[in-house]
Amino acid sequence: MKSGWVTMKLNLPEAVLKVFELLETGGFCGYLVGGCVRDFLLKKTPIDFDMTTDATPEEIKDCFSDYRVIETGIRHGTVTVILGGHAIEITTHRREGNYSDRRHPDAVTFTKNLEEDLGRRDFTMNALAYHPQKGLIDRFGGGEDIRERRIRCVGDPHRRMNEDALRILRALRFAAVLGFELEAETQKAVTEQCGQLREISAERMAAEMSKLLCGKNVRKVLLEQTEILGAVIPELLPAENFDQNNPHHCYDILAHTAIALENLPPIPHLRWAMLFHDLGKPETYVQDALGIGHFYGHSKHSEIIAGYRLNALKCDKATISKVCRLIKYHDTIIEPTKKAVKRWLNRLSAPLFCDLIEIKRADVLAQSLEYRFRLDGLEEIKNIMTEVIAENECFSLKDLAINGKDLIAMGIEDGQEIGRILRSLLDSVIDEEIENSKAVLIERTKEIKDVN
Repeated sequence: MKSGWVTMKLNLPEAVLKVFELLETGGFCGYLVGGCVRDFLLKKTPIDFDMTTDATPEEIKDCFSDYRVIETGIRHGTVTVILGGHAIEITTHRREGNYSDRRHPDAVTFTKNLEEDLGRRDFTMNALAYHPQKGLIDRFGGGEDIRERRIRCVGDPHRRMNEDALRILRALRFAAVLGFELEAETQKAVTEQCGQLREISAERMAAEMSKLLCGKNVRKVLLEQTEILGAVIPELLPAENFDQNNPHHCYDILAHTAIALENLPPIPHLRWAMLFHDLGKPETYVQDALGIGHFYGHSKHSEIIAGYRLNALKCDKATISKVCRLIKYHDTIIEPTKKAVKRWLNRLSAPLFCDLIEIKRADVLAQSLEYRFRLDGLEEIKNIMTEVIAENECFSLKDLAINGKDLIAMGIEDGQEIGRILRSLLDSVIDEEIENSKAVLIERTKEIKDVN
């Protein structure tokens, strides 16, 4: 196992160098630690900078008395220093006690020993430290594991996972985001202990899952780690190896889902929608007289599953709403006409309709090759939508050249009646029966009033 002080120079922001300087002026030593060091070794530009130091939280605050300091988690030794536009978390070196709740240490003890601090961390690639003069501190072989693209626990992986079950999902998230493989014992530990995920807070699991789903290697992780992910989303399990027995599909349900996922932009609500879009298929499967498989009503079942699981994971309502609506309509036929596109824009809004096109496109790319012609139809729909928006065509009530105040001025005071008339006018404009001009809409309103 490699260890030692490796000479290397990192190009650090001035704010970070200033933190090193102020700690040393106070008689202490700080080190960059964790993800930012890992990112430098991966030749990525870190976004966040975390540090560990031999100073206590109170001593850290004294060192930065001229700057804003937030007591982020002072009980566990963490404060955040705001300096030069950066929010830099600084944590006192610490040892941790037992993890009774399988998530948080029962007790934290501060230490002056950097190696003790690094030894409590989850994976070797996150147990790296850096100092501008001392270079890279790598006591657990994290540098080699990064070179070998390997995820390996610090110490005993079974103990690490037993301490904090969220590390199970973190391992899979790193595999999806970085494209690394789990080392054999680490893989064994996450598989054997995946049932412990049920003890983790829903919000933390949702956050890890969102990052995992947006990883560039999500397909591989979803197909190889189905058993573990099934502890979070049980409906993934019956989708594995489920033969669709239909000429539209050359993959089983789970493989189709995984391939479709990687064909989407890495936007959480899109990836969540695609994860769930066909998970209602196993319970809706039927065969016709020719032995062809069909999944009547699977969109509705998938929507129900998504709503239930995302609510259980305590995702925000806006995300759940978007995901469920995209699943609801993912299999609906859209006619490539202006009228049809404007009605969809009215139903979903322009951003969500764009999302639906993306979902449909990714869905087609994960189907049999002979059905790729559908991509041309989707491109045509996208072009029509672009034209409608560019020409400021009317497809929503806010686009109408007339509004409720105009109807009140015409003597229509009942709110429900105003709403009904405006919707009728919008329908006529979308169907291109009348033009969207105030004079024309007022005349049509008079006709509607006379009929009533």
